[in-house]
Amino acid sequence: MKHQKIPQIDSIQELANFWDTHDLTDFENELEEVQESVFEPIVPLALTPEEAAAVTAAAKSRGISPLMLIREWVTEGIKASAKSAN
Repeated sequence: MKHQKIPQIDSIQELANFWDTHDLTDFENELEEVQESVFEPIVPLALTPEEAAAVTAAAKSRGISPLMLIREWVTEGIKASAKSAN
């Protein structure tokens, strides 16, 4: 049997499909311990159903995900806040 390597892909769905059909122990020689977190911190956001629906509709009208729209709004707010502080 040919030795496979862990795929280098960014798609979460493709990685999920890969790991659904493969066993991590088959790739032990490729694993390495990391000292720092490889995940970005997550900030929980509580929205009412109406707010979530409004965000989803606004994002859909722009052709982006609700998460990307919220990130854009937060980034703009941070920049505006920094300008007003100066």
